[in-house]
Amino acid sequence: MTVVIETGLWQLDPARSTVAIAHRTMWGLVTVKGAFGSFTGEGEIKPDGTVHGVVSVDARSLDTRNAKRDEHLRGSDFFDTENHPTLAFSVHDAAVPQDDTAEITGQLTVRGTSSPQTVATHVTASSDDAISLATEFTVDREQFGMVWNQLGMIRGRTTVTATLTFARAAV
Repeated sequence: MTVVIETGLWQLDPARSTVAIAHRTMWGLVTVKGAFGSFTGEGEIKPDGTVHGVVSVDARSLDTRNAKRDEHLRGSDFFDTENHPTLAFSVHDAAVPQDDTAEITGQLTVRGTSSPQTVATHVTASSDDAISLATEFTVDREQFGMVWNQLGMIRGRTTVTATLTFARAAV
């Protein structure tokens, strides 16, 4: 499928978007899932066919449906939301997808540490007024200083899943 995405400014529509994580714990026996309830984003598609933008996630909005676990995840062992309330993925001068999939490299910032991250992005819908993207990628939490691992229970990488719908920004 050939995707035609119009140039201009785009705003993330949080009502039509989701950002979630999943991580296997208890020595791989249990998968803990959570969703972030608050995030923003914006981007610009330039006439030269490049895009830049950022999606920012309020780390304090993570909900795993367990209040005690959520409090621990917000603490200094994990997201340290008191000092680093925002997670961000920023893209600078990436190529606009020409078909329904694209590899996009950006900077993922967690706990104040930024690292390059490449994500496979799938365009699920596009029109003159909106574009929807879906992605799933994994992150090594230790590279962002999240090394807490009581009795070796937490192994492997965290999976991030996002469905993002951007609407044309009013000028």
